[in-house]
Amino acid sequence: MTDTIRSSFVDAAAALAPLVQASAQESERSRRLAVPLVEAMAQAGLFRLWIPRVIGGEEVDPMTLVRVVEEISRADGAAGWCMAIGGIYGVFGGYLEKDAAREIYGSDPLVRTAGALRPFGTAGVVEGGYRVTGRWPLGSGCQHSGWMIGNCRIFDGDQPRLHPDGTPVMRFMLFPTAQCEILDTWHSIGLRGTGSHDYAIADAFVPSARSLSFREPSVEQGPLYAFPTIALFGAALAAVPLGIARHAIDILVGLVGRKIASRSRKLLREDSLVQADLGRAEALLGSGRAFLYETLGEAWQAISAGRALSVAERAKLWLASTHAANTAKQATELMFGAGGSASVDVSCGLERCVRDVHAAVQHLALAPANYQMAGEAYLGADMRSTPLLFSDDRNEARSLSPVQ
Repeated sequence: MTDTIRSSFVDAAAALAPLVQASAQESERSRRLAVPLVEAMAQAGLFRLWIPRVIGGEEVDPMTLVRVVEEISRADGAAGWCMAIGGIYGVFGGYLEKDAAREIYGSDPLVRTAGALRPFGTAGVVEGGYRVTGRWPLGSGCQHSGWMIGNCRIFDGDQPRLHPDGTPVMRFMLFPTAQCEILDTWHSIGLRGTGSHDYAIADAFVPSARSLSFREPSVEQGPLYAFPTIALFGAALAAVPLGIARHAIDILVGLVGRKIASRSRKLLREDSLVQADLGRAEALLGSGRAFLYETLGEAWQAISAGRALSVAERAKLWLASTHAANTAKQATELMFGAGGSASVDVSCGLERCVRDVHAAVQHLALAPANYQMAGEAYLGADMRSTPLLFSDDRNEARSLSPVQ
């Protein structure tokens, strides 16, 4: 694992584990993170890791946030997911005009942003900005965030604005959460504590400066903002299943030291099938995790040196995130099976691990279809029309100063 990881933030995340674990039941019951936990995460600076330094953020390398998300997720998957979303969206500060970035990300050291990336809104062009209307699903963390993000199709009057290739022009809009209506829609099998409700806004004015597109050059010039942005998001989300799987292994190891196997009347830790399942789980988790961090580190070094990533390197980032998440899911399922009848009891914790890991890997960024996409890229297919690889089709070959 690269030595650029800022261990102080990882240590801060690990120190929050007792509070994360103590808050998990309340978060599950109320379907949102406990407010004291969110405040503690913010006070530790964990939501500022990808915010630009010029407006008071940390602007750390990708691996640091991924490790922080993994650590929080090891204590509770829902908290880890909200950590991922809140941390990820700090990167928007590198794309906004400087005054808007300072207004949103620089004025409040505890700022949190949330929202959805699918283009379920419309933005009509008016003088100075846009009139925005939309309803977006899956706004994880919306109830504890001060600003929301909504992806919108741009309209000139009644006509959608189009790119030269005929695809619709879209922009992300940022608006105060207080302008939104949060709709109670989050009733889920897993990650219940994320508060991933729908949110809506109607005919609200959003200044042009509070909008952005990943197809445009970033305002900030550091390598974090030259990284393929959606690939950054995928890596941070993949850390959630990694942490959940480690939690499942921790639970299983504790369980087998005290549970008697019905078929042998021995401690479960002495059962050969349990031992084999644990070995497989460690191998699955370790290999997927290593691939993710290795791939992230290689991409970070290339971009920090001023080199744009090839199609195959972009595809490898998606492959690594998808593989890490799905091997983590397999490891979690093995631990649930190894725990026998104890696994189904809610007091055990393994059933929540299974529910949460399955909810996490349903995200498009981690879906098994990404394996095929990577295979196509490795076989030399033209991938320019593939949104996950080129949704941020800006001039990534612009000159960058190597990180010293």
